Amino acid sequence: MGFWIDRGERLLTVQISIVGQRLAVTASCGIFWALRLQQRGEVNGYLKTGLFVATVVLACVEKLCSVVNLVSIERDWIVVITEGNESIRRVMNATMRRIDLICKLLGPLTISLVAMASTLVAIQVTLAMSVISVLVEYLCIAQVYKRFPSLRRNAPQMESVDYASDHPVHTTTTTIFDLLKSGLSGIFPKSSLRFYFQHSAFVPSFALSLLYLTVLSLSGQMITYLVSVGYSTLHVGIARTVSTALELSATWIAPRVMNRIGIVRGGIWSLCWQMGWLAAGVGWFLADINKEHRDVFVSATGLVVGVALSRIGLWGYDLCAQNLIQDEVDDAHRGEFSTTETAFQNFFELLSYASTIVFSKPSQFQWPVLISTAAVYLAGGLYAYFVRQRRGHLFHPPVCVAQKRVLRGPGRTTVRRDETHCA
Repeated sequence: MGFWIDRGERLLTVQISIVGQRLAVTASCGIFWALRLQQRGEVNGYLKTGLFVATVVLACVEKLCSVVNLVSIERDWIVVITEGNESIRRVMNATMRRIDLICKLLGPLTISLVAMASTLVAIQVTLAMSVISVLVEYLCIAQVYKRFPSLRRNAPQMESVDYASDHPVHTTTTTIFDLLKSGLSGIFPKSSLRFYFQHSAFVPSFALSLLYLTVLSLSGQMITYLVSVGYSTLHVGIARTVSTALELSATWIAPRVMNRIGIVRGGIWSLCWQMGWLAAGVGWFLADINKEHRDVFVSATGLVVGVALSRIGLWGYDLCAQNLIQDEVDDAHRGEFSTTETAFQNFFELLSYASTIVFSKPSQFQWPVLISTAAVYLAGGLYAYFVRQRRGHLFHPPVCVAQKRVLRGPGRTTVRRDETHCA
């Protein structure tokens, strides 16, 4: 995917990703619709299994297309459009993240409300929205491309390899081996991993990927636990709404923090905020569940409060890391770098699901919580190392300590600290 983004024609790449996403969703809705209509009748077991496999494959196609779309727009198009104007780019990054978070809240909520009335209507609404949106997205992205000539580039021609001239001996065997090797390198490109690990933006990018190893978000795994300890649908709805509101606040806070103290320092401040509130929420949770007469509802609520407040730091760091990567990765390798990062994000997300497979009982939820907390602190440690290497120190000392005044007298130099800023 990254090779395609870096080498392909920008508009065509994004338009294919849009069509691929919508076709996958539309086909999935068609399958669900057919299954719903046949629900009352007998459906052949093999047919049902085949349709299930088809929906999984379509979901994979949609995921890959969404990665191409996201990386192309957020890591490539925005950098080109802003043309080195960092302040405008920060505003655009924050605005796009704000739209993304709002849609992730309103989309599932709207479909859930429709599904409460009728599952079939919910399928039909999703199908109709997918068909309509593909045209809107297709035309809108073409307009953006038209308004910014800097986005235009010619896709480089791929060099053909004449295996016969290169390998005159054992031609058939060598050609098959080389083709197999070429195919495997396309699926699992080792050169991309080497480039990713050796890049100057590797540490902040990998730290961001580590944050995906978590069950501490108001989504599937944590909501399942909350329901198991007595949370109602209303309680879950309130918790998700408050958490999303706090996440949205980060899209206003982070650009201001970056403008005031810089991107690198903004990242460490954001991670410290996240680690601090996670420590408070997880500490409350663990202390309460170890009591003899414990109230699981109260301990879960303490965890929810800590997690919700920590999300400000999470999305603040996300925006700081995104700006760092946009600054440091050159035009020819943005797709390669960002899709490798996405692969690690998906890998750590899979590990978070594995943690709740291993510790599947609600009474064991503290172990996935501890694993998630450890991942956040490991990310914080890695980024602290990056800050130390980049700036020579982690935190500025207070002004009253750092600022000195030099007083020169006859034959001597007196150095004393200026205490006027310590009031």
